[in-house]
Amino acid sequence: MSHDDQLPGTEISATAVQLRHDAPAFLAAIVESSDDPIISKSLDGVITTWNKAAERVFGYTSVEAIGCPITILIPEERLDEEPAILARIHAGQRVDHFETVRRRKDGSLIDVSLTISPIRNASGEIIGASKIARDISERKRAAERQDLLLREMHHRVKNLFAITSSIISLAARSAETADGLARSMRDRLVALSKAHEMTLPSFTGDDAFQERSTTLFQLLSLILAPYDGGTACWDLEGDDVGVAANKVTSLSLLLHEFSTNAAKYGALSVEGGKLKVAVAADSEMVRITWAERLPGLLPQTAATVGFGSRLEKMISQTLRAEVSKEWKADGLTIVTDLPKASLQ
Repeated sequence: MSHDDQLPGTEISATAVQLRHDAPAFLAAIVESSDDPIISKSLDGVITTWNKAAERVFGYTSVEAIGCPITILIPEERLDEEPAILARIHAGQRVDHFETVRRRKDGSLIDVSLTISPIRNASGEIIGASKIARDISERKRAAERQDLLLREMHHRVKNLFAITSSIISLAARSAETADGLARSMRDRLVALSKAHEMTLPSFTGDDAFQERSTTLFQLLSLILAPYDGGTACWDLEGDDVGVAANKVTSLSLLLHEFSTNAAKYGALSVEGGKLKVAVAADSEMVRITWAERLPGLLPQTAATVGFGSRLEKMISQTLRAEVSKEWKADGLTIVTDLPKASLQ
C-alpha cells in the first residue's frame, strides 16, 4: 500500500503513539516551563526534584535544593505544618490550596498557596509527594489594601460625626443669632469637606486616586480650617516645605489623626483651647511640633489604642517618621521628625 493509500486515521494514530512514547519528556518539559514552583519530595521530607520556577521564586538552585529537607523553605514558627502534611500524604490524601508562608534563600518571606499530591509508583505504592506553590503575595497585598481602605473609611465616617458634634458645640457657644450659627456651621463644614477631599481627592474621573502637590502650611491650614471659630485657636509658624503629590494622602491622614484627637479630647475640643504648630526644616529633616494648650488644668483621659492609633503608626512608618507624644496637665505636645525626602 502506498503512502497515499494509507487508511484514514493511520497517520494520526502513528502520531498518537509517538506522543505516548514521549509522554515523560513532555511532562518534564511542562514542569520545567511552569511559572509556578513545582517540587517533589520523599516521604521523609527530602527534596528530590526542583524546577526553574522554584529557583526563581525561592532563590535556591536545583543543586543547592535537591537532597535538602523541605524545611529549608519553612519559617520556624510554621514547622509544625510539615508533619501534618506528610501524615496526609502517607494516608493518600491530597492537600488543596493550602495558604501559608514560606521562606526564600535570602530569608525574606513569601505568601503561597500550596497544592500537594501523593506520588505513586507503578504498583500504586506512595513513594513521595509533589508540591505546586503559587505566589499569592500580590493578591494578599491587594486584599490587605482593600481591608485597610474599608476600615479607614469606616473610621473616617465615625470621626466625621464626632468632629461635627464638636464643631457644633464650639459654634453654639459663640453664636449670637441662629443665622450666625447657621453661617458659621456652613463655613466650617465646607472647610472640613475640603480637608477630606484633599486626603481622598477623587474616586471617579480621569484624576481618580491622584493626589495634588501642595505645601505643608497649605495642608495644615486646610485641615485646621474647620476649627477656626472666628478668634484664632490655632497658629502656624516656622518653615513651610513642599509636599509631593504622592505624599499628600499619607501626610494628610497623619495630620488628620492629630486634629481629630485634638477635636475630640484636646485643645480643639474646648473653648479657650490653643494649638500652635511649629515647623523647623533643614536640608535633610523636618520637625513638626504640635503643641496643644488647654485653659486651666483639666483632667485628661488615657489614650486608647484603637484603629486610629494603628493607622497613625502605619502612616508614620510609610513616611519614615518618628512620632513622640508628651502629655502634660495643660495639654499634649506631639513632635514628628521625618526625612525631608519623605515629602518630596
